[in-house]
Amino acid sequence: EVRGLLDKLTMERFESTSNKIIDWANKSEKEKDGRILIQVIHLIIERAIDEAALSDMYARLCRKMTEQISPNVQVEGIRNPEGKPITGGQLFRKYLLDRCQEDFERGWAAQEAPAAAAKVEASENEATLHPKEYLAAQKARRQGLGLMKFIGELFKLQILTERIMHECIKKLLSNVDNPEEEEIESLCQLLTTVGQILDTPRAKLYMDIYFTRMKELAKNPKVSSRMQCTLQDVIELRERRWIPPTMIALWV
Repeated sequence: EVRGLLDKLTMERFESTSNKIIDWANKSEKEKDGRILIQVIHLIIERAIDEAALSDMYARLCRKMTEQISPNVQVEGIRNPEGKPITGGQLFRKYLLDRCQEDFERGWAAQEAPAAAAKVEASENEATLHPKEYLAAQKARRQGLGLMKFIGELFKLQILTERIMHECIKKLLSNVDNPEEEEIESLCQLLTTVGQILDTPRAKLYMDIYFTRMKELAKNPKVSSRMQCTLQDVIELRERRWIPPTMIALWV
């Protein structure tokens, strides 16, 4: 039922379809374990990751759910630091963050095809993979980048905090000497999505440190030429004050 509703979710039908999804999630009012709510969250995240071009719409759905999930939805034993039950929208947000964090920490190489995805370290190596391995690796890569885009869209709607964004970026930049391809590409996707919002005078010191490391990565011989170009694109995006090249072309 929820999969069918997600199939119908478009910006044109957003209000009516999202209301039905919320009604379905609110069936957890009659549960003690929040099973239906958790299932709905997992389905939304899976869809957002698979359809990265629509991740802003799925993030908007999540914001609406944090506002409208019934306060009677709660799970036995789930409490805040003050010992009060976490309910409704707060419970939805907790499970949403938990699942995003779990997927982020696992990384895309572990998602669908660990061996295959690990082999795709550079575009020139992809041709050596078996077709099934190649497709599995590409699917894992697409989903990993989809997760980064979705996390960024959740931040833009203030569902995820600035602190969480900085933690993600620091983790992705923690391995400068022996960088993983997936970490670099995830970093570039995340910064392309949220960089303009994060890059405030208050956060300038952090951002300068991130981009110093990225410039080092772009010169690292262990980094593939494709990833060096991707890093350079994001570095130049910041230098243009986050104005995409397509926008500059329109002004010329």
